[in-house]
Amino acid sequence: MERKTAAVIFGGQSSEHEVSCMSAANVIDRINKEKYDLLLIGITMDGHWIKTDSVDDIRSGEWRNGKVSAAILPDATKKCVILMDEDKVTEVKLDLVFPVLHGLHGEDGTIQGLITMAGIPLAGCGILASALCMDKDRAHLVAEAAGVRVPKAMVLTQGDDRKMAVDFALKIGYPVYVKPVKAGSSYGVTKVEKPVELQSAIIKAFQYDDEVIIEENIDGFEVGCAVLGNCNLITGEVDEIQLSGGFFDFTEKYTLKTSEIHVPARIELRKMQEIKQTAETIYRALGCRGFARVDMFLTPDGEIVFNEVNTIPGFTEHSRYPGMMKAAGLEFPEILERIIRLAME
Repeated sequence: MERKTAAVIFGGQSSEHEVSCMSAANVIDRINKEKYDLLLIGITMDGHWIKTDSVDDIRSGEWRNGKVSAAILPDATKKCVILMDEDKVTEVKLDLVFPVLHGLHGEDGTIQGLITMAGIPLAGCGILASALCMDKDRAHLVAEAAGVRVPKAMVLTQGDDRKMAVDFALKIGYPVYVKPVKAGSSYGVTKVEKPVELQSAIIKAFQYDDEVIIEENIDGFEVGCAVLGNCNLITGEVDEIQLSGGFFDFTEKYTLKTSEIHVPARIELRKMQEIKQTAETIYRALGCRGFARVDMFLTPDGEIVFNEVNTIPGFTEHSRYPGMMKAAGLEFPEILERIIRLAME
């Protein structure tokens, strides 16, 4: 088989920059080097693209001191990345781009648009699905239209009267969740227990996005389902997040200090199958392809409520996506190989 050249892009200008670097290092370690030549490209927090040759430099952060700049050329007749080392410019043909970019410019359709313009196969969801899934409000509208229950919610923009949020929270009852509409890893998310806390939570959320969503609290616990595929879908085992208190915030997601993830979830088989089917319904309704993680809530009455879709879920040592797929019999290298093959279809 002819070797393929794949670019792995990581870092980025979002609040999830460091998580992206950790995820990318794990991906790079586990991609089959006998089949793929890897071009490693990091994006700094100020938006500079840098080529690096070492996964160790990605883990240490030393890659940011690299001297070779990089850029994907949007010319679809070239299908390449250009490398700039002082006065020397080199074109490297690409067979695939695998973005491991969480959050802003990574999961919102931005990088997907550039790669699509360049005519290069893309690992993971495309432009529309990425943009939709990043937007909690609009993703909920699509999922609800597909017959899936979603939390009661309202959206505030910067110019809106904040009293609308006060009235809404009183109407649906406390606690409520205040979130940026477009952000990941629980950045800017607050569980608001009483009215006096609401305005500070809104101010915090607006630090991450120009739209803020206020959602009802869903009793029960969070479950997730890893999905892999374009037309024919494979689902991982459903997982369950057990919390000691609060919610699954950034610290818990990446350290599991006081929480625990159970894979498979401690629920009956019939309900497990229903969750998987619901995840597939949401995945298809939002136009996902390649891979994604669908997060839902399971209420005490057994009702499934949509939370969100992560189109580039974490691939760190604590990440849920590879854990769910491993429980279903797919090891990390095989997951990556299938993602790459799906991109090349």
